Amino acid sequence: QVQLVESGGGLVQPGGSLRLSCAASDGSVFGGNVLRWYRQAPGKQREWVATLTGGTSTNYADSVKGRFTISRDNANNTMYLQMNNLKPEDTAVYYCNKDRIKAGQTWYFDVWGQGTLVTVSS
Repeated sequence: QVQLVESGGGLVQPGGSLRLSCAASDGSVFGGNVLRWYRQAPGKQREWVATLTGGTSTNYADSVKGRFTISRDNANNTMYLQMNNLKPEDTAVYYCNKDRIKAGQTWYFDVWGQGTLVTVSS
């Protein structure tokens, strides 16, 4: 069973920073070329946050542009979201998404992490 395992969420004060990690489990490896982060704030629908395409091309939602950075570590099959200058409105459950993951002899498509809660509060 392939999984994306998220970590790094927690409680931070406004202006603080967190780095979220999202790792392929059990020897699975990244395929494809697109990595994404989404978030879902309390009472709101899930929204797109950031995309990394081809390892170099990035796109960000206007709400996080200049504060968040998406990246990857292919050697460890891990993706990251560095979040700086956090604001209370960044409070949400954050989800990673990978277009393709290979586990053993099987390819999996559109794989989601379990979510990690980020709370920004003073």
